[in-house]
Amino acid sequence: MIITNEILFIFIAILITCTIGFKKYVWFISIGYGLSITVVGIMLPILYSNKLSIPYIISSIILIIYGLRLGGYLAYRELKSKSYNTKMKNEISDGSHMTIPLKIMLWLSCAILYILMCSPIIYRFINKSESDLCFIIGLSITVIGIIIESVSDYQKSKSKRKNPNKICTSGLFKIVRCPNYLGELIIWTGVFISGFTTLTKWQWLISIIGYLGIVYIMFSGARRLELRQDRTYQNDDEYKEYIKKTPIILPLIPIYSVKKHKWLVG
Repeated sequence: MIITNEILFIFIAILITCTIGFKKYVWFISIGYGLSITVVGIMLPILYSNKLSIPYIISSIILIIYGLRLGGYLAYRELKSKSYNTKMKNEISDGSHMTIPLKIMLWLSCAILYILMCSPIIYRFINKSESDLCFIIGLSITVIGIIIESVSDYQKSKSKRKNPNKICTSGLFKIVRCPNYLGELIIWTGVFISGFTTLTKWQWLISIIGYLGIVYIMFSGARRLELRQDRTYQNDDEYKEYIKKTPIILPLIPIYSVKKHKWLVG
């Protein structure tokens, strides 16, 4: 089955969580994003209490930890970081120009994307599939992605506290310019792989759409960041050298810029 009553319950819970974005529209895709994944992790063992083997419990815990860490980090940055808000005030619209119908469309589309992204794990619960090597490998990859994302956020915050006017080029930022986005890609690649041995027919299509959706968003985010950094550091020789030799998001793959790809507007 593609849609079940349980999926509808999860979707409604995500919608409720994402209403935070009506206060500030970027929260649909930031704080609301992290908290929505947390909600999925909480609801799965409740709705499928008859399918609580250790690997399944672990998969829910991983989603909860990921969502709380990301949502908490983004909430702190949005609500407590004066330097971030001062810098982003002129970079990101406050959403005052957005009409209610437009906000509703963004609200619904975000909620749909979040449940599609989690669908490989959700369908494993629905199909009552036994945990297997593919499931375990996928979850392990997801954990690696969470670690990479967490470390990169910490390294960037530490670098900015030390020198707020310089771009971070240390730690994971020596490997790629957007290691947090790389972490996201690894996280959701792991989630996608975890469902390989359980997905059936249309479930494959749903899961692929969710995976491609987050990949598109990460590359779109990398493009926005690149354009913003170009404006900020355009006279910085160190920055110019850094972007010439450091891939933007994928390590060892010589893609150094995506700013010319205007179709990356998500």
